Amino acid sequence: MSAILETIARVREDVCALHAELTRYELVVWTAGNVSARVPGHELMVIKPSGVSYQDLTPEQMVVTDLYGTPVRGTNIGSGGTVEWGNPALSPSSDTAAHAYVYRHMPEVGGVVHTHSTYATAWAARGEAIPCVLTMMGDEFGGSIPVGPFALIGDDSIGHGIVETLKSSNSPAVLMQNHGPFTIGRDARSAVKAAVMCEEVARTVHISRQLGEPLPIDKDSIDSLYARYQNVYGQ
Repeated sequence: MSAILETIARVREDVCALHAELTRYELVVWTAGNVSARVPGHELMVIKPSGVSYQDLTPEQMVVTDLYGTPVRGTNIGSGGTVEWGNPALSPSSDTAAHAYVYRHMPEVGGVVHTHSTYATAWAARGEAIPCVLTMMGDEFGGSIPVGPFALIGDDSIGHGIVETLKSSNSPAVLMQNHGPFTIGRDARSAVKAAVMCEEVARTVHISRQLGEPLPIDKDSIDSLYARYQNVYGQ
């Protein structure tokens, strides 16, 4: 098996398996939501097919597209000819254009996730950023979780809003107005983690506001928390 076939097979397995994390953490219902991953070293991405139940997903059903969201079956590798990896007879996710736009304009991003998780989507419905009032938010998001502009599904308008919002933020999550959260990461697993943590803080801050006004954390402390967590914490 050629290197590109091995890489695509691995990415398909990873993307398929990570969808189970969305259901495990109750971030999606029915067939909503999706995970995608960049194919390292190639202008390709892998994403969930549209309208397929999570319990029925298999690695072979993950759709390989170019970075404009067009499904592709093979690639020219020079003197070696064209390598074919196949694609299922399934359409990619309706959010594919948004994911593809992010990969084209944020080369550091290796994974994108979209959910309709309850609390984060409730904040998106209000068009309100989640304020940084928890040390965990300082750690994970480096500040508030911002709101992106309203955009319709179908083209790359959502992707444009994601990129324009996150390029000036430490946050790996954005709440697209009236839609829901999108998260990014250096790989797909990191983007899934960001989606899980986004929903957790959205829920906690919402509950805090029912009890009174949450206490803000000053910027210097947020910067210190973020620097420590991103550069020192863990193994």
